[in-house]
Amino acid sequence: MDLVEELGACWRRAERVVVLTGAGLSTASGIPDFRSPGGRWERYQPVPIQDFLASEASREEYWRYKGETWRTIAAAEPNPAHRALAELVRADRIQLLVTQNVDGLHERSGVPPERLVNIHGTDSEAVCMACDARAAREVPQRLWEQGVAAPRCDCGGAWKPATISFGQSLVAEDLERAMHEAGRCQLFVAAGTSLVVGPINGMFDVARAAGAATAILTASGTPYDAVCDTKIEDPVEEVLPALRRAVLSG
Repeated sequence: MDLVEELGACWRRAERVVVLTGAGLSTASGIPDFRSPGGRWERYQPVPIQDFLASEASREEYWRYKGETWRTIAAAEPNPAHRALAELVRADRIQLLVTQNVDGLHERSGVPPERLVNIHGTDSEAVCMACDARAAREVPQRLWEQGVAAPRCDCGGAWKPATISFGQSLVAEDLERAMHEAGRCQLFVAAGTSLVVGPINGMFDVARAAGAATAILTASGTPYDAVCDTKIEDPVEEVLPALRRAVLSG
């Protein structure tokens, strides 16, 4: 029995499965990740939230990055990894899917919102940093496309995509839910994530401490490779459809 079949059998036995996904899940959809060679951090330096709030120049730099990358995100489509996870959620074989991605591809693949936590927010909406109004991303994006270097809400406040920036706190309720479900699962699966970004990578420790089986599906090394129960380095867009078949056919 190979690793996929073994993990599929474990998945079938587990009453509660929690999945954490990262940027590696979306690379097959044409969205480059941050840290790999050629990733987004080679072209852009992240703008911390404190700088965004303090400086018009920083807001313009932030929007240069966000405005350009949104074109890629908006054109992307869910790949077989997204669709496999969505089918497993709909079959009630995933209790909660937590994603570090902000691209909205899990939603577009059919994962119901009640089973999904966007721990780092979403690029598909924008929020006004003054009045807290929310709008579809297309509202400020249209202004940026028309030449407004740092779009503003009608109230005069700065529009910002509804993602969690560096220096900005996670939504406490989302983090609490993610950790709570990690502590209740029988199987924790990390897919397409290097598990280096805290505090959400702590889900692995919480699940393992509670006695859950753990699996890491990513080509890169992670800090948890030596202690996980299963590590599969094949492309997630191939592994997850195979796992879906193993889980749902068993």
